[in-house]
Amino acid sequence: METKEILKALREKHHLTQDQMAERVMVTRQAVSRWETGETQPNTDTLRILSKEFNVSINTLLGSPRQLICQCCGMPLEDAIIGRNKDGSMNEDYCQWCYADGTYTYSDMDDLIRVCIPQMVKQGFSEEQARTYMKEKLPTLDYWKRYEELSDNGQFEEFKKKLIGEINDLRIEGMPKVENLNALVGKYVNLEYRLPGGSRVKFLDDQTTYLGNQLESEIREGLCFGVLANMEFILVCTYEKDGENPELILYRKR
Repeated sequence: METKEILKALREKHHLTQDQMAERVMVTRQAVSRWETGETQPNTDTLRILSKEFNVSINTLLGSPRQLICQCCGMPLEDAIIGRNKDGSMNEDYCQWCYADGTYTYSDMDDLIRVCIPQMVKQGFSEEQARTYMKEKLPTLDYWKRYEELSDNGQFEEFKKKLIGEINDLRIEGMPKVENLNALVGKYVNLEYRLPGGSRVKFLDDQTTYLGNQLESEIREGLCFGVLANMEFILVCTYEKDGENPELILYRKR
């Protein structure tokens, strides 16, 4: 699709008139009309506003002329998994797992490889193939080539270590010691909270990236502990190994 078709489809998807679309992105109705006929295209600043306002990448607005690749892990990027800057705008260089709210979540290449290997095995790679591929691919990506420039001098890693210590200090019965916390996006975590009336609601924000891990119980086969945390809270739940029957057992403000 061309930009003119994309913008018209976006407006219609949100049930907006040209006047309403113009008001949301701070242009005139005539400007929106010219976009939709292909007479003109939004300038760079307006594309940024459109991207943030309607939750689509600039690449998508322009008809996807580029194949976006996460410059930290190498994953192909679609709008649904693109990382966010602190102001909520999309950063089209990274996925949500590697870059969350303006923060790079990995500072150790081997740690990232450890996290990626199980996902690649699910896609048909052998563990050795996955490891070899990642070791060759990661050094070619912009984040790792510019690591000294982009890194925060270990501040986020220190935060993760402190968080791991806080979680282990809770000494939850049957839960193994937490060694690592990985980036987890809310929409992919199957965690619901049971209300007193029996209905369930999602606990996590679909657009937010958390830190977490899954650990198998030390005292009951088939039972897993899920640990999730951020700067505001620590959450621990249990669920069966197949992901069924999640139950919140601890929610603690930090």
